[in-house]
Amino acid sequence: MFKLAKEFYRKYEEALRYLIVGVIGMIISVFTYWLCRKFEMHYAVANVISWIITVIIVYVLNRKYVFKSKSEKIAKEFIMFVAVRIFTLFLETGTIWLVVDVIHGNDIVGKFAGQFVVIVSNYLFSKFFIFKSK
Repeated sequence: MFKLAKEFYRKYEEALRYLIVGVIGMIISVFTYWLCRKFEMHYAVANVISWIITVIIVYVLNRKYVFKSKSEKIAKEFIMFVAVRIFTLFLETGTIWLVVDVIHGNDIVGKFAGQFVVIVSNYLFSKFFIFKSK
């Protein structure tokens, strides 16, 4: 059983590390969003603030622990990372808008739904465009 788990980890190590960092990012994002909403900020403003904080933290974690980037072009890498995250910010904000303003649901539910779309999209962009191996 242990050998099987070890083989599974080796085979999917990068994806599993990304999933862990993604969950950490989701927790940070949802918590900072919730905190902003407690101060009665509009959901779009709260989402942007939580996004900024999360992107900075998750960039460092992805660079160091997930994709183990050795690139010396950190500024270029970070700009690409932020550009992709801006795109997925719109996807997430659109998801929250859909849940809140169209179906009249809870904004935290919309935030969680948006996070799942964001995690998958960001992994694909990060793996194939930002932190791709030479």
